[in-house]
Amino acid sequence: VQVVESGGGSVQTGESRLLSCVISGYGFSSWCLGWFRQAPGKEREGVASMSRDDRRVYADSVKGRFTISKDNAKKTLYLQMTSLKPEDSAMYYCAVDNSAIGVRSFSCFLDPIDWWGKGTLVNVSS
Repeated sequence: VQVVESGGGSVQTGESRLLSCVISGYGFSSWCLGWFRQAPGKEREGVASMSRDDRRVYADSVKGRFTISKDNAKKTLYLQMTSLKPEDSAMYYCAVDNSAIGVRSFSCFLDPIDWWGKGTLVNVSS
């Protein structure tokens, strides 16, 4: 499985940005999919997830501003980010999990998470 994110960049406070994640491999619609982020000096945190039954979970810090979605035909996961704030600045990682055993980390994800992208950087300036 290969996971490739795109869409990061520099934006101003209040602007929007769409992140995309193309996921290769068989089983896209049956995986736990989501986005994590890590800012410098901070721990990685879960941002949004979509479970196998399409249930969406969001971190409190992004509820009402971020929307996760997917296109099964294109095997692509999206994160639409609106009303961006400087505290949203981070490296954003797409994650894919097919685990049945592990420690629950965020929503449907069980550590260790199976596959990660290399990340795409989002910088929000005030």
